[in-house]
Amino acid sequence: MIIIPARAQSQRFPKKVLADIGGLPMVIRTAKQVEALDAVVIATDSYEIASVCQQHGFEVVLTSASHKSGTDRINEAAIILKLNDDEPVINVQADEPFIEPSIVEAVINRLKLAKENQESNTLMVSCYNSINSESADDPNLVKVVLDAHHNAIYFSRSKIPFSRDGITSYFGHIGIYGFTKKSLEKFCTLDDAPIEDVEKLEQLRAIYHGFKIAMVKVSSTGFGIDTPEDLERAKAIFLK
Repeated sequence: MIIIPARAQSQRFPKKVLADIGGLPMVIRTAKQVEALDAVVIATDSYEIASVCQQHGFEVVLTSASHKSGTDRINEAAIILKLNDDEPVINVQADEPFIEPSIVEAVINRLKLAKENQESNTLMVSCYNSINSESADDPNLVKVVLDAHHNAIYFSRSKIPFSRDGITSYFGHIGIYGFTKKSLEKFCTLDDAPIEDVEKLEQLRAIYHGFKIAMVKVSSTGFGIDTPEDLERAKAIFLK
């Protein structure tokens, strides 16, 4: 199941998930990108967002307004929906109207592999792509450093790794997460991590507590909507 967390009061960009992109609200544009892969549910704390999603034919679960992260929100939705422990739960951010279905499919397949290989310490799966040095300077684009087995070592808004010689490769994190229902619940029982609060990146909670985040390399030309400037860029693309 694909669950899209959609809160109304984003600190940086309030109600951005309802912003119009090419005639559709952003959250609907995102949901339509992935609806062919699996059942899609929108988890929200907003009656306004819920109404819009239902008008476009998507199932909605109303959740608490007190959640700190999108993952906590989809966990509540998974509990309300009474999913089985082994059910794959894919967290697709509502501000990804250009997300390619192949990327979500790659996360789903890696999650299946983790189950087949009984990777008990792999708490979640996510993905990344190669980015250039200029893109790596953007704090809104999260960077990730990997180990030899393609697990995440660290995520940061800073430009990592630091290159003393000025030559290195950078990987940009794409905010798609794959869990089982059981591993999702486990993640949400972990105490908040100090580094999570510093970077404002919830996935650091898993690394802090010693769990693995398996990463899949993908190719993507899409981008998330983090700022009003991103929104204008997205609108311009749909006008072409």
